[in-house]
Amino acid sequence: MTNSEIDPSVQAELTRLRDSIDNIDAAVVHMLAERFKCTQQVGRLKAEHRLPPADPAREAEQIARLRSLAESAKLDPAFAEKLLNFIIAEVIRHHETIARS
Repeated sequence: MTNSEIDPSVQAELTRLRDSIDNIDAAVVHMLAERFKCTQQVGRLKAEHRLPPADPAREAEQIARLRSLAESAKLDPAFAEKLLNFIIAEVIRHHETIARS
């Protein structure tokens, strides 16, 4: 089925929803950029004071916290944990790079 074959009211609703999704995606990207700006500062502070790039206790706290937030928001906690683990791995990689420089 092509767009021209879709009922115009359905097409209008799809467009409205997709516009909202696009706005949310943009907000997520900007929020992640802000988060990484903060974690870069943490990485520099850790490097200056010869602290390890990873903090397993903090990471575990954050995962538990995010899982709880996900449950409250009706989002799959396992998905939220996977997302945070991906972000944490990238942050640690950045911190290791900062520590080496």
